[in-house]
Amino acid sequence: MTTPQPDKTGMHILLKLASLVVILAGIHAAADIIVQLLLALFFAIVLNPLVTWFIRRGVRRPVAITIVVVVMLIVLTALIGVLAASVNEFVAMMPKYNKELTAKVLRLQEALPFLHIHMSPERMLQRIDSDKLMTFTTTLMTGLSGAMASVVLLVMTVVFMLFEVRHVPYKLRFALNNPQIHIAGLHRALKGVSHYLALKTLLSLWTGVIIWLGLMLMGVQFALMWGVLAFLLNYVPNIGSVISAVPPMIQALLFNGYYECLLVGALFLVVHMIIGNILEPRMMGHRLACLRWWFSSRCWSGDGCLARWECCCRYR
Repeated sequence: MTTPQPDKTGMHILLKLASLVVILAGIHAAADIIVQLLLALFFAIVLNPLVTWFIRRGVRRPVAITIVVVVMLIVLTALIGVLAASVNEFVAMMPKYNKELTAKVLRLQEALPFLHIHMSPERMLQRIDSDKLMTFTTTLMTGLSGAMASVVLLVMTVVFMLFEVRHVPYKLRFALNNPQIHIAGLHRALKGVSHYLALKTLLSLWTGVIIWLGLMLMGVQFALMWGVLAFLLNYVPNIGSVISAVPPMIQALLFNGYYECLLVGALFLVVHMIIGNILEPRMMGHRLACLRWWFSSRCWSGDGCLARWECCCRYR
């Protein structure tokens, strides 16, 4: 007579949860290394089409990788140098920002007595403290300096990834049970991801350049810094465009005027409407072979924005 086996379902669940905690703790402990690897993977995916373009035109792979990486380093070094100068000047102007903000608050308080709105400039300035902003900016610059200190490791990782990308299919043949099906699916997935990142980078670059030129023509200070911010935050769906528009609008309100503030807001709105809601759905839908209206779903709701990429990946 067989004895009944005890129910081990609870034990299995506890073991899985404990394993999940250990994995998450390991990821948190190795965050610096993982971030470097993900950043290197991003650059490798974006730069690999350029390397392939050179190879198709008769350039040997080592020479093509050298050209692409050197150009990337020159562009990043020049951009970071200009941004560092802009950020230092921005930090130096923080006390002036406080004075202008105090004056604006006092004018608004004098203009709204009939509404019985009582505002305390001191209380508002406590929440927008220049010392806190300077501390945050200093911390940000320190983090950027630390990231640049490891740029050698990042570049070496990108170079090794670009060299090894052609050997990945051959190595997967020995690691997979049915390599032909898996390699074909992996190739389609990598091709879709590379096309998406390349198109997104191109559209973000257009956004940043147009914002930079527009702000420069309006006479807004730190136009290049706000253009780079718009370029970076364009990768964030929906809220990225809103976040990138707030700092230059506040600066234009403090130092230029209400009219210029509205013009800056209109510039960001027009650019993101044209590029984000017209060009991006057409280009993404055409290159990734998905429905264009699906990419335009972020026009209707935020949930659609979060869901469309997952569904498109499942569709692919």
